[in-house]
Amino acid sequence: MRIVPRWIAERRGSLRLRLTAVFGAMFFLAAVVVLAATVLLVHRYGQHHPSAATYFKFDPPLTPQQARQLSIEREQAAAGQQADTRADVLWMLKWGSLVATGVGVTATAAGWLVAGRLLRPLTWITGTAERVAGRTLHQRIALKAPPGEVKSLADSFDRMLERLDESFAGQGRFIANAAHELKTPLVINRTLVEVAMNRRDAPTQVLNLGADLLSVNARHERLVDALLALARSENGTVDRLPTDLAEVTASVVEAAAPAAERAGVTVHTWLCPAPLEGDPVLLEQLARNLLDNAVRYNVSGGTVHVTTEAVPEGVRLTVANTGPVVAPHEVPVLFQPFRRLTDRVGAAKGSGLGLSIVQAVARTHGGDADAAALPDGGLAVTVTLPVRGVNAGR
Repeated sequence: MRIVPRWIAERRGSLRLRLTAVFGAMFFLAAVVVLAATVLLVHRYGQHHPSAATYFKFDPPLTPQQARQLSIEREQAAAGQQADTRADVLWMLKWGSLVATGVGVTATAAGWLVAGRLLRPLTWITGTAERVAGRTLHQRIALKAPPGEVKSLADSFDRMLERLDESFAGQGRFIANAAHELKTPLVINRTLVEVAMNRRDAPTQVLNLGADLLSVNARHERLVDALLALARSENGTVDRLPTDLAEVTASVVEAAAPAAERAGVTVHTWLCPAPLEGDPVLLEQLARNLLDNAVRYNVSGGTVHVTTEAVPEGVRLTVANTGPVVAPHEVPVLFQPFRRLTDRVGAAKGSGLGLSIVQAVARTHGGDADAAALPDGGLAVTVTLPVRGVNAGR
């Protein structure tokens, strides 16, 4: 049985509700103290200040019996008058209490409005912090208010955002420079090896060594690309453009068809329109990693099912494959960087960054990635993205 109303329970930690409750409680406590003191004073006044008796001179004088009877009548009349007076005072106090209660309710409602007005800058600060949580570091509070505690808090928050914005901008420039500096030597090495292998007098040993070096070089290139994609995703430097996840996935499936054919894996697609605002390059990287993992960690003659669809939460991409049985407790490990299951087919061929990049890209777009182990073996990875991300980019 619910004792506290739901709207109060949901706002139990609200500073506005606490201030209103304190204001209302203080007003009602003051009203109760004033009314109690008034009732006590009236009660004590009635006890110590009875109505004054009125004396008359009778001629001829009254007999003792008549005087006693007259005294009794006078006391009864005074007692009645005192009771009437007390009843009138209590009636006035009763209605005064009702009026005070009404005024208290009104004052509490006014306290709620005033507290909301006073806390409005904090609401703006909270809203900005929530938007900044989506990596929109270019936004500022820019509170226009007289100097005070809240103004100082807002200005300090703006200065912190400015420093964070500069830091993330520098990190983005570092990623771009690192991409150039890391990939250039690999490209040079690949070119030199290919030139050596294409010489007419190249012996068999050189050709075999060159093939091994090209394989290692290609793996390093993929690792660098994966690291840069992961860093870019976690940095939040994305360009949001109108994109259809189904079209992106279709191009990735087409590009992966030769590798799937060599592995003896059949790819089935069910691609429904899934429009959203996102970074086409990162979304393509997300779909490619999912499909590469589904083909690489499969069995000969296995299948891969790729679906895209629009859902109430936004758009959804699901890639399910056959393969070795994966224990449910091992699934969360797959989303950690450089973590692989050594008993999976082709585990030595991967860098352990595939699902980490998928999750980073999904979260950068305001969504999330989830995986589930299938009873007959393999995984089903589901990525859900909002149509319009929580952050609008930098």
